[in-house]
Amino acid sequence: MASSSMSTRRAGSTWTAQENKLFEKALARFDRDTPDRWQNVARAVGGGKSAEEVKTHYQILIEDLRRIETGHVPIPNYRNASVR
Repeated sequence: MASSSMSTRRAGSTWTAQENKLFEKALARFDRDTPDRWQNVARAVGGGKSAEEVKTHYQILIEDLRRIETGHVPIPNYRNASVR
């Protein structure tokens, strides 16, 4: 996801595609009512990510979604993209 890669640079931490996939799965598994949510997500992601890093990554994701939903980030028109 393009905005995610830009966001991770803003956060000062790099996230691989695999880490992002693990992050998404962990968010589905550990909801906001889970005790020690961010520690659990960090363990699930691995790669030495701290609870604070995964929490920041989540906050950036939420902000990116808010910006997309409010029209501040244009949605690409994939139908016009030529396939070669």
